[in-house]
Amino acid sequence: MKRNLPLLIIAGVLVGAFVVGVLLYRAMKPAPDKTQNNPASMAAPGAEPPHTRGVANAPVLLEEFGDFECPPCGQLYPVLKEIERDYGERLRVDFRQNPLVTMHKHAYDAARAAEAAGMQGKFWEMHDMLYEKQSVWTVAPDPRSEFQNYARALNLNEDTFMRDLVGEMASTRVALDLRRGKSLGVLGTPTVFINNRQLKAEEMTQDGIHKAIEAALKEKGL
Repeated sequence: MKRNLPLLIIAGVLVGAFVVGVLLYRAMKPAPDKTQNNPASMAAPGAEPPHTRGVANAPVLLEEFGDFECPPCGQLYPVLKEIERDYGERLRVDFRQNPLVTMHKHAYDAARAAEAAGMQGKFWEMHDMLYEKQSVWTVAPDPRSEFQNYARALNLNEDTFMRDLVGEMASTRVALDLRRGKSLGVLGTPTVFINNRQLKAEEMTQDGIHKAIEAALKEKGL
């Protein structure tokens, strides 16, 4: 037991740091207008079709509002990937763009890069790459050159990708997702809804999200 104690302490510190990070990111955003706290089902629709992974009619919908430059989002990324594997066809995941442009100078371009990849059918591949290489492109003098490298690695048409990155469609999709987030009172990232219920910051752990999904399944009688 004594031999495992340092590992348990480290694990506890990491979980605590992630929760504190989420709380700080949300605390740095202005307080919402209470009229914006509408149920997700009644909020602005966001970009259509949404970027979805999983079965369309799955009993549980996890909707994430994320920022590719946000460190807590990067920490949540592998957690959500594992949760997707755990629940399979019982879980659908929708990703919504929510770049915090006042805090992250490259977040908007990263969001548009993901949208540009999506126009060639590779949104999720770019989504994953942006999080996995977050420590690289966020400190690059010109992250667009990094995004082009990622497009090349994904076998995208690079000229089309670079044109779409700065095009109207990518910007419009990001704007629509931001509007949906605002209508829901989203304050920061990552923000997660499970079947239209927003998770609290302290629930944003692997165990907390598992419990929220299990509760949603129970409500459906599953």
